[in-house]
Amino acid sequence: MSEGLASQNILFIGAGSMAEAIIRGIVSARLLPSERIYVTNRSNEQQLQQLTAAYGVRTGCGEQATQQYLQKADIIVLAMKPKDASTALQSLKPYLRADQLLISVIAGLSISAIEQAVGNGMPVVRTMPNTSSSIGLGATGLCFSERASARNRQHAAAIFSAIGLTAEIEEEQMHGLTGVSGSGPAYIYYMMEALVQAGIDEGLSPEQARELTVQTVLGAASMVKHTGEDPAELRRKVTSPNGTTEAAIAVLNAKGFQPAVREAVQRAAERSREIAEMIAGDIIESR
Repeated sequence: MSEGLASQNILFIGAGSMAEAIIRGIVSARLLPSERIYVTNRSNEQQLQQLTAAYGVRTGCGEQATQQYLQKADIIVLAMKPKDASTALQSLKPYLRADQLLISVIAGLSISAIEQAVGNGMPVVRTMPNTSSSIGLGATGLCFSERASARNRQHAAAIFSAIGLTAEIEEEQMHGLTGVSGSGPAYIYYMMEALVQAGIDEGLSPEQARELTVQTVLGAASMVKHTGEDPAELRRKVTSPNGTTEAAIAVLNAKGFQPAVREAVQRAAERSREIAEMIAGDIIESR
């Protein structure tokens, strides 16, 4: 447990799937008592009730509840949609304190944009978790503002370690991380879609094709993790000369598989930069 985290009150503003994943991780890891976790959203009371029932957290709906819980909070997690970030930060600004830690899980929201919107010198952590966090197998990039103390860093690392792997990076690397691990699960799902359909095309039942695809992807990822070998080396080991795998890889190479994947990651990173610029522009306009 991160030193002192158990005595902190955490407020999640936004109650979507990522907020729930982090809450589940915190509660499962017993990082702090569930009654120290507060969650608010704008209008979805049903979702808040479900979180209370599942995790024992305290919830409230609307701005008044958020303002009330902000008075208690030591750590605030911004978990609303990117399109709502500018408006939310403006409404939160009068209630935020420099002694609180502000953590953002909002894609594209830069530390400088947060600092400009808040303007009170509070420490900021920018994160990029991915959807696998919902089952405790996430990959999260963390970067910190200059005002983030060692204690702030420990608390943030502990929170996100509860939902998977964490990597501390420089903020300029966040767009690349978004392209690789933030959007990465979707690339794997897309590949799995194709494998399932190919299996069906070759006469497997849909259930067989799905089960075999899932186990194949799970096994391949586990091999890389447990052996520590480079994926390229593992690929070479299963690619016999003139065999079936070599024939398949030749088709992928002819279709430009690897360049397409790299281009996809680059486009995702580029889009992350575009979103960051739009959010920053909204914040500047609203000041």
